[in-house]
Amino acid sequence: MYLQHFGLNEFPFGITPDTSFVFSAQGHQEALNTLLVALQCGEGFVKITGEVGTGKTLLCRRLLQTLGDGAVTAYLPNPNLEPQTLLLALAEELRIDDAANLDQYHLLRRINRALLDFARSGKRVVLCIDEAQAMPLDTLEALRLVSNLETEKRKLIQIVLFGQPELDEKLANPVVRQLLQRITFHQRLQGLDREEIALYLQHRMRVAGYRGEPLFSPGALRALRRATGGTPRLINVLAHKSLMSAFGEGRQVVKFQHVKGAAQDTEGARSAGWW
Repeated sequence: MYLQHFGLNEFPFGITPDTSFVFSAQGHQEALNTLLVALQCGEGFVKITGEVGTGKTLLCRRLLQTLGDGAVTAYLPNPNLEPQTLLLALAEELRIDDAANLDQYHLLRRINRALLDFARSGKRVVLCIDEAQAMPLDTLEALRLVSNLETEKRKLIQIVLFGQPELDEKLANPVVRQLLQRITFHQRLQGLDREEIALYLQHRMRVAGYRGEPLFSPGALRALRRATGGTPRLINVLAHKSLMSAFGEGRQVVKFQHVKGAAQDTEGARSAGWW
């Protein structure tokens, strides 16, 4: 496709979260700092929300990488589970081998015993749940019971919820009000501003091997801002299509009309405006 034309080693604008392309936008860095401070303080629940495509999954992966070997981490990418199944998934992530045939009461006790073992060895346990807005209310309540596991000094497990704004609506339900009261740190991810969009594009192009002058014209940048609202995933989609369009015309610079055509061809994108 356009790799050789623009001097690239790989595609710069994939939509799969890839930590090798991480761009430290202000909002993302603030959210990561909030997570690290909250976990260092021993908080039981932390919540990160943001619209579709704002980079919640990438932030989750950054957090897991940052924690590294200093913590025991568990990751649940699809929490739309019944309470018993959620506990079994957590047990599997914690490498508990003898949990398969236990009822919920004994399963909680077995998880508690494993968490106590980690605490005695000086290990923190962090559970990251992606797409948390998909969790049923009774599963959220089971999660609260897990968070009750603690010693006199500290929580045995810390839980980070990543979800779309619908998660806030679900947590406003009186049924899970006890869980809501335990969320002491919360951050809302926003889109990139105009200056960050330009830096974001240049950063991803450099990581992909590009070494020339900025490829996206000022008009293309304004169109990207209008069409995407700064949402990184949409920026990636439109930037990829715009590069394809510029390559098809044999051009070395992405112009306004390339982004406009890409926006018209992409569901979820807004109008790129007029030039």
